[in-house]
Amino acid sequence: MITVKEYRGHIRNWEELCERLGIDLSLSREEREKEILIKAYQTWGYEMADHMYGMFAFALWDDEEKKLFCLRDQFGTKPFYYYETEDGQLLYGTMIRDIMKQPGFVKELNEEMLQLYLSLTYVAGENTFFRGLKKLMPGRYLIWQNGRLTIKRYWKPEFHPDESKSLEDWADEIHSTIQEIMPEVKTADEKVESFLSGGVDSSYVLAMSDAEQADGCGYEEERFDESVLAEKTARILGRKFSRSLITPEQFFDIVPYVMYNMEQPLGDASAIVFTLGCNATAEHTKICYSGEGADEFFGGYNMYRNAERYGENLKTFYVGNTNIMKEDEKKKILKKYDPDVLPIEVAREIYEETEGLDPLSKMSDVDIQIWLEGDIYLNVDKMSKAAGLEIRMPLTDRRIFDIASRMPSRYKVNEEQNKVAFRTAAAKVLPEEIAFRKKLGFIVPIRIWMADDRYNQDVRRLFNSEIAEKFFDVEAINEIFADYVGGNSDNWRKVWTIYTFLVWYEEYFIKR
Repeated sequence: MITVKEYRGHIRNWEELCERLGIDLSLSREEREKEILIKAYQTWGYEMADHMYGMFAFALWDDEEKKLFCLRDQFGTKPFYYYETEDGQLLYGTMIRDIMKQPGFVKELNEEMLQLYLSLTYVAGENTFFRGLKKLMPGRYLIWQNGRLTIKRYWKPEFHPDESKSLEDWADEIHSTIQEIMPEVKTADEKVESFLSGGVDSSYVLAMSDAEQADGCGYEEERFDESVLAEKTARILGRKFSRSLITPEQFFDIVPYVMYNMEQPLGDASAIVFTLGCNATAEHTKICYSGEGADEFFGGYNMYRNAERYGENLKTFYVGNTNIMKEDEKKKILKKYDPDVLPIEVAREIYEETEGLDPLSKMSDVDIQIWLEGDIYLNVDKMSKAAGLEIRMPLTDRRIFDIASRMPSRYKVNEEQNKVAFRTAAAKVLPEEIAFRKKLGFIVPIRIWMADDRYNQDVRRLFNSEIAEKFFDVEAINEIFADYVGGNSDNWRKVWTIYTFLVWYEEYFIKR
């Protein structure tokens, strides 16, 4: 007998799977997805994920073989953790807090992660901030049998450029594939809204969906406010638009809530805005689309246009989208510094896998395997769950990545534009001014807010606390903060990254 012990996710091709596996289509979503997992395991065994599209992490117990089988989807859109106790038991689940409550878990800080965190601003790789607690990485499955743990990789990103197609051919394939995917992302009876920024990804998803309403966040500071562009896009597409105005008071007040629900520190300031957006959207819908995935697949970041210039040097420094503190600075501010703990080591295996590929493919692969899993998907999953909102990401799909994996890099970026083929596809349903709008990123006015004494009092408190004394040279981190407040706004990320760690530590090791 097979039992579903743990499951988080949404299986897109459920209808096809039900027909293939002989499952009653009239079952509730919860019942049918459990049946799909059980029957898929019985039919395809460890290769079951090859037949499934969607977002998922799960654990199955095989009573006959006394075996636990746990699997995380190809891109890591849903988290999965495990912990071996001193008496030889395995604790596991999709929530760290649930594992912490179980007998045998010993809560200890893995201080080594702090050194990596100060550069990356998120938790990269399989280790976590809790000693002994590990992440099951994307595209892997775990087997626990007779007290023995085995982890195997069933999927990894691979790139095989196809030079036979034109730009229009690639755009047509992207568009037809999204047309194929969108009907699977929701059932006819589900009411779905869609997050919308000023960018092409969320605009394209909205245009291809039947969502009647789009949701966005805005600020009083006009130069940071994308919601004006988002509302214009919604109107062009004939959809309603709900704007959540975010104030600095709201932003800073919710930081402890975010760090607690994130379960590990995250120094991405947009996560706070995303949380406020989730909370506001959850007031009028329970399901929402979001556009994550396309940037990393199709060359969406402006820095990707420098890929050729970086060349072979990439493997000496490129560890993903963020790298905000160099080693000499960390050595200066940390009380414990280990010269062998280097961010580039997290990406070492990826560079070995991508040997011989062009520089853009290497950068994309690093971001797909490290940045997406450690920052973007973690944020989407944790904060939507905390709000009681389910987020579905149509562009994060193996069928979409399959196109990107075959597309030559010149159709992803050129000297003038990023995400060239993807934008060309989007222009089939969006005005050119939207499809080819310059990427702004999910910008937040924190670089000006945090310098304001009306809002930064908690930052000052923690920078001068016993917690800070435990890990940092307090004088050194306050020099960084003073330099930032004094006008060096480039330091805001360093201040924010230190602050978010201190808030998280206070939530998990002082208050609880």
